[in-house]
Order: sequence, then structure tokens, then C-alpha cells
Amino acid sequence: METEPSVPRRATRRDFLGSAAALAAASAMAPHLGARPAAAEERIAPARKKTIGIQVGAVSFADEGVERVLDTLQERGAVNTLFLTTFTYGRGLAGRQIPGHPFPDHGAQESDEAFFHGGNYATPHPRFYEGTVLKQTRAPDHGALDILEAVLPAARKRGLQVFCSCEDQWRSTVPGVDQVLEIDLYGRKASTLCLLHPDVRAFWTALVTDYCTSYAVDGVLFFNERNGPLLNALGASHFQSIASSRVTCFCEHHQRAAREQGIDFERAREGYRRLDELVKASLEGKRPSDGHFVEFLRHLVEYPEVLAWDKLFDRGKHQVLAEVRAAVKKARADLEVGFHIEHVNSFNPIFRATRRYDDLAEKADFLKVVVYNNCGGERYVRFIDNLASTLFRDVPKEELLRFMSHLLGYEEKGYGELPASGLSPEYVRRETKRALAGAKGKCKVFPGIDIGIPTGKASRKASPEDTHAAVRAALEAGADGLIFSRKYSEMRLANLSAAGRAVREVGG
Repeated sequence: METEPSVPRRATRRDFLGSAAALAAASAMAPHLGARPAAAEERIAPARKKTIGIQVGAVSFADEGVERVLDTLQERGAVNTLFLTTFTYGRGLAGRQIPGHPFPDHGAQESDEAFFHGGNYATPHPRFYEGTVLKQTRAPDHGALDILEAVLPAARKRGLQVFCSCEDQWRSTVPGVDQVLEIDLYGRKASTLCLLHPDVRAFWTALVTDYCTSYAVDGVLFFNERNGPLLNALGASHFQSIASSRVTCFCEHHQRAAREQGIDFERAREGYRRLDELVKASLEGKRPSDGHFVEFLRHLVEYPEVLAWDKLFDRGKHQVLAEVRAAVKKARADLEVGFHIEHVNSFNPIFRATRRYDDLAEKADFLKVVVYNNCGGERYVRFIDNLASTLFRDVPKEELLRFMSHLLGYEEKGYGELPASGLSPEYVRRETKRALAGAKGKCKVFPGIDIGIPTGKASRKASPEDTHAAVRAALEAGADGLIFSRKYSEMRLANLSAAGRAVREVGG
């Protein structure tokens, strides 16, 4: 059994800010990274067979120090690529451990709830944001810290690649957000940003252009876990809320796009309002005479605009993805752009049908495909619970799970066992192969490996053996690389060591 070395003294904020100041002073002797496009020769293009990446946020470097974190990631995890969270207002990619869950055996051992805010953890250069109302996004969490300026020099000395992870998660208090929010089915402002709003699209292209022009990064990983109005209305995901009356978006920009696509806006809105009534009746246990599923199909036949509106959402989302990639390539053609493919793509056949891997592969240099297996059991059961409350309310949950598993190609535990058992390493292998087959060689596939993602009290917690098996399964399936997920500040060191051991065994 591997013996874990004792954890050294945790770096204080004073330690970190001192090292950051030293880095800033050293870089002042050379041309400033933020002042000009970075030359290609400033980046290292190491000869490596596979990308072994990890998602890591600014707080880990602030808590532990840059050099110590990089030592840990390389020595334990065999990491050669950092997916550094540079923009998000969400806790999935940034911040310390999620409140209420145990802290890992490194980093600060107290919650950051008092100061966590989120935003842009690098320095926004104003000239890039002149075309959007979203101008003031600087993260205040760590004072004047610019995480790219602090980490890039040390990463370069070690031959590490650095990608900017940007996530579509926002706070309602961000200046300008109120002007670009989605509008729901009944005319209310939502909490999400409209992907067809020109200021939102301009922001995303501005952000990635800023990163790729102002810093010597290797590219961008873009996160957008938005499922569309139809799946949101049905609760057809692992999220625990079903809010059919809050589906989006019905703003002026969507109305205009609908006219251009020949979609009847009023019929679409009426169709979603009628669907809202059906969902609410299902949640109240009111069974239609022909059953819940037949009534849903009948509704789609009577209101084909429901599917057309859902496809309009997808078109807007994919337009943003394409524009992000185009902006990065315009800034520096040699950089790479990847997209995070959310977990629902794995266990929802409706979502699978509307998101083709080969289509997504044409918009990306790589896809980070979520194959989280330990938390996957809990998530798959939540998905079944939601469908069993709406679309398939007539079907017992155990039978529904077996039926779905046949459709999806799963060979996993039963409904009552899955949260505690998680999904198997074979699930990781199968989903990796499915992504590779779907992408058809048009881009690289990097499975996202679950290391310590928080789960419920009775649900599976990843052991080092679990992590080792999942990493081996993905690499043996032919993955072009891996991304350890969700963030280093959730991961236990023994699990990271197990991941690195598997990489070295398989020859990643």
C-alpha cells in the first residue's frame, strides 16, 4: 500500500502574495505578458503522447502556493496540463470544497463562504470589452491576484501547458447582467444569460480574445451546461428541480431568430404553456386517460413548435461555441479550443439525440466528455427519479432504469444500489469508446475523470482504487488524454496519486 507523506505547512495568503509579487517583479524585467500578443516560441510544445490535465482554481494556489501545488500535481498526478479556472461565478470549478462536505487533506481547512464571489481571476483589459455591457467582472476573492500572471511563469519552467477554463455561471449582482437575462415562459427574468443576446455573445468572444492575446496560454476550455427548454420542462437531467413554468428563452432576440427560422413564436409559447400544465398535473399524480407518455407524444404532435423551439436554443448555444473557437483562432491560430460535454449527454437518450458528437467535434479541437462514475450512480438515479415524476410516471422506477440502461448500453447495478455503488469502470470505458466513435477522429477526446466530486451521505465516495480503475479504463479505451475533475480543491491526495500511478502504468 502506498504511504502518503505528511502534508507540509499550508501556505498562508501572505506567503502566496509574496511569491506572486516576486513573480511580478521578475516579469517586469521582460516585456509584460498583458501588453502584447504572446509569441508562439514563448510557449512550450512538449513532445507528449497524451494530455493529462487537471482542473484547478485560483484558491488552491492562494492557499498552498504556486510551486507546492505544481509539485503535487506533477509528482502525484503525472499532470502535464493545467485547466486553470479563469472565469466563473460558480462553485463547481472555483473556490474551496463545497460547504457541508469534508475538506481534502491539503489546502485551507475552513470554508471560503465569507469571501467567495467568482468572476474573472485574471486581469480584464478594457479594450476587449467595448462591445458588451458585461465590463466589470474582475473576481475580488484574492485581491489583486492575477492567476495567469502568477501561475504561467512557473508552469512554463516545468513544461506544463496551461488552458483557461471559462464557465457560463453568473451572479445576478454583476453589473450589466440584468440587461441580458433570459426571459421565461411567462415574461419573467430568469437567472441565466440569453445566448442569443448580442452583448452576451460579444462578452464570450471578448473574454477568450483577451486571454489568448494578453497571455501566453495554450488555449481555452469552455463550459456551458445548458440543456434547453424541453429537457428543463421535463426535468430530464440529474438536477433535482423540475420547473416547467420557468423554461427559457422567450426574449425579443429569440422572437427575431424564430421569425428568421420560420417558427411561429406564439405557437411555441402556447406549446410550452400547455406542456407546463401537463408537467404540473403529472407531479400532482393526475393521470391522463391514455397515460403520461402517450399524452406527451400527443402534445408534440399537436405542437411541433415545442421541438423547433428546443432546437432554436441548441442553435444559439452552438453558435456561441463556434464563435468562441473562431475568436481564439483569430487571436492565435495555433491555440486549441475544447468544450465540456455535460453528464446528461451520457444518461439521457433525448439529449444524446440532439447533441451529435461528430457535429460538436467539428467545432472543437478537443471535447472534455464527462464520464464521472463515482458520482454517476447518484446522478443517474436522480435522472430516473425526475423522469418517473413526469414523462414516465406510469413506469416503476426500477423498471424504468432497466429500460433506460438497455437504451444507453449500460450494464450497471439496480435502482436501489446505484447511489452507493456508483457506476463502474466499465462505464468509463464504454462512454470513452462511444465518444471516440462519435467524434470520428475530427477532434481529440479527453474523458473527465471523477476524483472526489461531492455526493450525498449514502452515495459512493471515490477511493484510490476507484480512481485508479477509472483512469486505466479511459486510457485503455483509447482516450487522447484525460482531465481530472472537478477541481483540485475537492481531491484527496491518495486519489490523485492513484490517478498518476495508472497514467504511468498505461503509458499516458
